[in-house]
Amino acid sequence: MTREELLPTNVLSSLPPLGSTDEQPDPIVQVKFFFPDFSWTWYAIEFDGDDLFYGFVDGFEKELGYFRLSELMENRGKLGLEIERDFWFTPCPLSALR
Repeated sequence: MTREELLPTNVLSSLPPLGSTDEQPDPIVQVKFFFPDFSWTWYAIEFDGDDLFYGFVDGFEKELGYFRLSELMENRGKLGLEIERDFWFTPCPLSALR
């Protein structure tokens, strides 16, 4: 998927800037990324407008942290499939994913 497919204008406009949800006890998760052939999932809460996300990562452990779109796009899952955005994901409070 291209960057424009992963982050179309309507998705970009829904992502708050980095640091803007710091004071919110239960921020809204806006976007879900995944590899179709790999068990990790990345949920974006904030975005710097360029490459850096803050969000929830469900991998070996479930944790909040930063991740880069460029790194997700450079890597592939176990069968070589690219990162995708879940088109059917509905934004939800972080607490709904924990």
